Amino acid sequence: MGKKTRLVLSLTLLTGAALACGPVYGQHGDDRDNDHSPAIFVMTNAADRNEVISYKRNADGTLTEERHFATGGRGSGGNNDPLESQGSLTLTKDHSHLLAVNAGSGDISLFRLHGPDLDLRDRVPSGGSEPNAIAQHGDLVYVLNTGGSSNVVGFRLHYGELAPIENSLRFLSTNTSGAASLAFSPNGQFLAVTERLTNSIDLFLVQSDGTLSPIVVNPSVGPGVFSLTFAPNGTAIVSETGAAGVPNGSAVSSYAIQSNGTLSVTTASAPTLGAANCWNAVTPDGRFVYVSNAGSSSISGFAIGATGTLTALPGTVVGHNPSGATNLDIAVSGDGKFLYTLNGKIGTVGIFSIQNDGTLIPVGFAGGITPNAGSNGVAAE
Repeated sequence: MGKKTRLVLSLTLLTGAALACGPVYGQHGDDRDNDHSPAIFVMTNAADRNEVISYKRNADGTLTEERHFATGGRGSGGNNDPLESQGSLTLTKDHSHLLAVNAGSGDISLFRLHGPDLDLRDRVPSGGSEPNAIAQHGDLVYVLNTGGSSNVVGFRLHYGELAPIENSLRFLSTNTSGAASLAFSPNGQFLAVTERLTNSIDLFLVQSDGTLSPIVVNPSVGPGVFSLTFAPNGTAIVSETGAAGVPNGSAVSSYAIQSNGTLSVTTASAPTLGAANCWNAVTPDGRFVYVSNAGSSSISGFAIGATGTLTALPGTVVGHNPSGATNLDIAVSGDGKFLYTLNGKIGTVGIFSIQNDGTLIPVGFAGGITPNAGSNGVAAE
């Protein structure tokens, strides 16, 4: 009997106990070391051999390159932002595992974290074509497949392995949706997906068996919808690239989710004063959201109000990368002290210290990434 068959049988027998006791991420005796160093991870997305580059984070936020870890799969390759997504490299909420997409081989990889060291535990088919993003809540993992018939597919994360959820596949609004991100609401009741090419935000209700309700398609309030992140208070924050041909015309919007899966606008298209805002990251305390303006190599910052309103920080643009850096992705450290940008064009990670008032102080850069070689995805402990 093969490994996956045994796992399915085991999950069938243990489903009731697992639901009653809550998710189990690792086996007994396999907990992470208490004295581990926090780390930052970047995915190469290389077509011949996809890898994750691990950096140890020092107390001042600077990074020390550690080593490369093969995902066991193949990336898409390409040059600048080939995946066109947020969430291609995702840490579980408890920072015990790291999930990576392999767009070229159509599968996803699961690593166990030991500080900056990674242990590849599982690799499974994504259930579709060209996976480009992953989201996790509890023991639920959903992957976004943007190629072919655009869809999302669910898995259970149990004892360091991924088991497909039967009948979990759900199609998006069209086969050519340009799907770019997915995220669970903080309470785990909804899964949200953004569609670039239809300028839509899809909502699915998460059902008790881990499958999803029928799709509810919401139009974006502004043009150029790209990525979606949830603040701890449940506010959905969406990056918008803006109308074509408008210099530095990007924006960011916030929404509240209604019980029927529709969205109500809280803040409509607040200007970022930058170009190609495609990515965003919320601080763990929910006070601030930062957006990555790849076209202008800048970072804009906004305060998040109790009701989800977004207010631009003084000057709006609070950080700068070198001209032409093309900061493709963005992540905030788990302690909320630092912000990291993946500068795909020049092959660096930009490092910023987050101040109490939300302003950013540049700390420096880390290398080790091949410039303009298709790297995508950054995750921070």
